[in-house]
Amino acid sequence: MENEIVIHNENQPQIDIESKILVIRGQHVMIDRDLAELYGVETKVLNQAVKRNIERFPEDFCFQLNKTEFEIWRSQFVTSNSDKKGLRRPPYVFTEQGVAMLSSVLRSKNAVEINIRIMRVFVALRRFLKTNAQVFQRLDFIEKRQIDTELHLLESDRKIDELFDKMDRYKIEDKQGIFFQGQIFDAYAKFESFIAEAENEIVLIDNYVDLTVLERLAKKKDAVKVTIFTCPKTKITSLDIQKFNEQYPLLELNHTEKIHDRFLIIDNKILYHIGASLKDLGKKCFGFEIMDSSWIQEIMRNL
Repeated sequence: MENEIVIHNENQPQIDIESKILVIRGQHVMIDRDLAELYGVETKVLNQAVKRNIERFPEDFCFQLNKTEFEIWRSQFVTSNSDKKGLRRPPYVFTEQGVAMLSSVLRSKNAVEINIRIMRVFVALRRFLKTNAQVFQRLDFIEKRQIDTELHLLESDRKIDELFDKMDRYKIEDKQGIFFQGQIFDAYAKFESFIAEAENEIVLIDNYVDLTVLERLAKKKDAVKVTIFTCPKTKITSLDIQKFNEQYPLLELNHTEKIHDRFLIIDNKILYHIGASLKDLGKKCFGFEIMDSSWIQEIMRNL
């Protein structure tokens, strides 16, 4: 028969078929060279017979690995002497239906027996997967949860490292704290230390700014720009800003009614949330904390 392969070696050695079944493109498949070894023929002879009967092998029966799949398969499954088997081109793979169709182009008792064995392995594999479907779903869920947890921990570690890096860089001893009523000097000293560490810019968001706040901001380094966002009803006048800039340039005053809380942003890198207006530091109990710097841009966009 013109389109059939004649298998000359009738006595094939025992081969583990299960290990030859791979998962590629979400399907259980077998590689052409593994099938050829089972049938006792050369790989090129097997593929030539398939090409002569290509109408029997649509893509869901047989397809060739792409470059990426080929590299993955070669790195994971090919042994050191496999170069002798002709690995210059990506191999063809056969699905269960494709393997079954091979019996129509093979001729020998051995070929029939091999196909029966392979079909039984495929059937057993499907039965096993169906019986244990819930177990696999549970394992998949646990694996995804573990990945999500690991990603969350990695992100948390990154933020903690970033925070401590900034604390070291800016000599910040505390990332949060509470000042009680009467601790006016301690409170002002703490926040003046934050202001003094700024290298480029200070942004203050505080609805109740007065001249005492400008006195605190005067402790900044030269050339550090100050931007204040405060309530339109502020008692700070344009003359106050002018006088401040004559001695401690550069301060810019903006009005907003969109923010309730108080925030202090240093060099667009450190974000403080402050429980009291800077003009009232130490007059009553209040707290402060360093927040995630990723909120800075969001706050600025909503001013």
